[in-house]
Amino acid sequence: MTEHASSKITLRQLQIFLSAVEHRSFVQAAAELALTPPAVSMQMSRLSEALGAPLFEKEGRSTRVTAAATALVPYAERVTATLHEAIDVIDTLQGELDNLVRVAMVSTARNFGPHLLQEFKKHHPDTTLEINITNRRGVISQLEAGEIDLALMGRTPRRVEVDAVGFAKHPYVLIASPDHPLTKFRRIHRVDLKGHRFLVRETGSGTRMVHDHFFEEAGLPVPTAQVMDSNANIKNAVMAGMGMAFISEHTISLERMAGRLKVLDVTGMPELRDWYVLHLKGKTLSPAAAKLRRFVKEQGPQFMQEFFPETQ
Repeated sequence: MTEHASSKITLRQLQIFLSAVEHRSFVQAAAELALTPPAVSMQMSRLSEALGAPLFEKEGRSTRVTAAATALVPYAERVTATLHEAIDVIDTLQGELDNLVRVAMVSTARNFGPHLLQEFKKHHPDTTLEINITNRRGVISQLEAGEIDLALMGRTPRRVEVDAVGFAKHPYVLIASPDHPLTKFRRIHRVDLKGHRFLVRETGSGTRMVHDHFFEEAGLPVPTAQVMDSNANIKNAVMAGMGMAFISEHTISLERMAGRLKVLDVTGMPELRDWYVLHLKGKTLSPAAAKLRRFVKEQGPQFMQEFFPETQ
């Protein structure tokens, strides 16, 4: 048999062959495989032709298996068994993929995001969650690269088309250390903030946009501010008296409870935005990812109210 001949042999032919050998009958093989006897006969003729050897011979009303067919049986069994093993492996792998959800969240969401996902996990224990916490730019890059299924962020990206669902309000406030002179005043106006020191995140971050917008909206120059690479560093710097900062109210619960930070009573604040769960537009979500998206949409509002009662 040449290599060209072997390329003509199909898996279906081997399956029919094994059934015909087992039953010693094309009729019974046809019944088992939901085929017609002529179809079985035709496929066995093609298999014999490809092999260059007869596989079955008629003996009256019965069918006799030839020596060539007997020699072929273990190889046909091996091929079909290998296929079944491959299918089992793929089924197992697909099951794992169907239960896997890759989630990225902006660093501002680190205070509640893992808790929200763990609440989902309680209801869907078979789900595997891969969580990545990074800055806004990193989340958008992962969305673009298809490295994540869902994202939690406070403002939808502009350069990437997404399907986004809002699930909670996201308040931004202005914070200062407890001994800052402005903590003694109520209804502080924007102009009163001139000359004070500020701490900000990098350009493009949500908190930086709030900072810039707060002054630009009033026609005031945006004050020069010291850039820091994380909300944690900003909070520590504010507590040390190095300046004030606009920040998500959802990131300062513990510091406020401990009396380490104060929220200033400033006109126009808090600035309310939204938290979103989103994915790339047109992306087909796995069953588990679709369940998580639905959970955040439906259960997220109640969860956030209970998790942040002081901001409601």
